[in-house]
Order: sequence, then C-alpha cells, then structure tokens
Amino acid sequence: MWRRKRPWTEQQVEEIVGNLLRGGVILAAVVVVVGGILYLARHGGATPHYGVFHGEPADLRSVSGIVTDAWSWQSRGIIQLGLLLLVATPVARVTFSVFAFVQERDLTYVIVTLIVLAVLLYSLIGGYW
Repeated sequence: MWRRKRPWTEQQVEEIVGNLLRGGVILAAVVVVVGGILYLARHGGATPHYGVFHGEPADLRSVSGIVTDAWSWQSRGIIQLGLLLLVATPVARVTFSVFAFVQERDLTYVIVTLIVLAVLLYSLIGGYW
C-alpha cells in the first residue's frame, strides 16, 4: 500500500533553509578566496594604472564566459563564479521554499513565493530579454 509522506515540519524547513543559505555563502566565499589567491599569485606584483579605466572583459559579462574562464582556472573567472554563487543562494532558497509550501499544500504561500521567485528571476535576467 502507498503511504502518504508526512510533510516537513516548520523546524525541518527552517533548518534546511538555514543550511542552504549557510552552505551557499560559505561555498561562494571559498570560491572567491581561491580566485583571489590565484589572482594575487599571478598579478600581485603588477602596478595598477588608475588613470585609465578598463571595464570587465567581454568573456566575464556572461554566465557561460564566467564558467569557461573558471573552468580554465582564470583567476578573475573564479572570482566572478563565486559572486554568481552568492547571487544564486537566495534564488535557491526561494525555489526550495516553493517546493516546501507545495508539500505542505499551502496554496497561498506557493503563489506568493512564486511571485517572489518571478521578481527575482526577472531582476536577474530581465535586462537580457
């Protein structure tokens, strides 16, 4: 016979969300620190030229370019990947919350959380449409 799974308790959801946020921030910090160490190891002795502004290279302006640079151990790509992970952490939290509210069968919170997720995603990728 099939038994219905019991929904998570509020405490379990809070613990999962807390661990998700904590893990995301720690992972992002570690990635940024690794990228920073590599950057300083390779470019720490270079003299910066503050009179001329150089924007981000074209390859660091897209997610695919950042992942490609990070995969090839380019220090700036690794730092940017860490920042992307930091931005993705609250999005993952809201996404998890949608699933938790669906399991609890709380339609009001599912709708509100989906609206929050849509606003988050629009604010992140809306400029590229």
